[in-house]
Amino acid sequence: MNLSRIALFLAMAGLGMFLIVPVYWSGKENSKPGPGCSEEISRRCPDVETRWASFENRLALKGAGATENRGVKGHPFESLGAGETKTLLQVEGSGEIRRMWFTLDSRDPETLRSLRLEIFWDEASTPAVSVPFGDFFAAILGRTVAFENALFASPEGRSFVCYIPMPFRRGASVRLTNDSTHRVTYVFYDIDVLKTEQWNPDSLYFHATWRRERPTTLLHEFEILPKVEGEGRFIGAHIGVITHPENTGWWGEGTVKVYLDGDTNPTLAGTGTEDYIGTGWGQGVFVGRFQGSLVSDPQRGEFGFYRYHLPDPIYFHHDLRATISQLGGENRSRVLGMLKKGVPITPTSMDDRGKWIKLLDSPQRQLGSYDTTSSDPGVVYARQDDVSAVAFYYLDSPHNKLPPLAQVSERVSGLPKISQGAQ
Repeated sequence: MNLSRIALFLAMAGLGMFLIVPVYWSGKENSKPGPGCSEEISRRCPDVETRWASFENRLALKGAGATENRGVKGHPFESLGAGETKTLLQVEGSGEIRRMWFTLDSRDPETLRSLRLEIFWDEASTPAVSVPFGDFFAAILGRTVAFENALFASPEGRSFVCYIPMPFRRGASVRLTNDSTHRVTYVFYDIDVLKTEQWNPDSLYFHATWRRERPTTLLHEFEILPKVEGEGRFIGAHIGVITHPENTGWWGEGTVKVYLDGDTNPTLAGTGTEDYIGTGWGQGVFVGRFQGSLVSDPQRGEFGFYRYHLPDPIYFHHDLRATISQLGGENRSRVLGMLKKGVPITPTSMDDRGKWIKLLDSPQRQLGSYDTTSSDPGVVYARQDDVSAVAFYYLDSPHNKLPPLAQVSERVSGLPKISQGAQ
């Protein structure tokens, strides 16, 4: 039985996603971790060695685990002081990170945004992954919930799990830095690695980058992923939105666009924010394998959602840029009210019972002057909000040449004040 049939059987049986992910990853057997290794669970892998890195064996060396306290739980955790960096994994040679797990005693939004996760491939001088810890693990806006999808999990909302395959050719280093002003007393983790004798030449390097605009610029698209050059694959994003306090309308009319291989206009263009994650007519809380909304809090104006392009891959051969336009929706009377109050918005289109009126094609006409069938038609308008995103992608280089992660003050400013500590 080949891999695709095994994955189909498990999906139909409802037995989880761990073995399903590789099928969507490439659709080919070249996703295997070593030259002589198959992903089929009953096959031998003579060229692969399994290693776990934790505080019991940080270098993931053979026979070097559990050496303290006579082998009885001698080193389960460490503290991470303010400004301190710990190297959690340092391995040489080729291999692949297959799983990362963490739990912390401090899980409030500010701490999760202040912790900086970095991953370096092949002794590179700059990190391929440099992101706020919480947003990377889908604690979007620093809010933790219980969930499990194709790539991440938090079984009871108190841990952080990642299953993204991360190949490396000559070595890997995973570091965690505490950019906050207080100590994190308990850090528990393990990082699971398959070491291989040879690098698979079809492999790509995993990258992740985070950005935030507070607020976004009117009539400008928010860049989920700024332009990256090379060959690779866009995997998806975790996106967080904190709505403008003076804006009374629906925030999620913005469309996701992907600019591929020299595009001036995007090759890929969606129809709306909630549409991008597979729902419609609003956005509540739901969890899916490849798309979901983990935070939907209209009272606070906070939303956090994800989309992974695993069954619908997005490949690029020269460059890629991904954006989301900043648009909202509201009835015309309320839009006119916001304009009168000076709320920073610009009407862009109007829906008159199914007739789409393109306001930007006729900018000389005032919004209230249009004769419409509906007494109060819906208006789509450009708006400004606090938007952040972690973008996940693969690249044919361990370097991405993107700007460094924002300073901690920019990351934590304006976050929700929610206590989510040890329980």
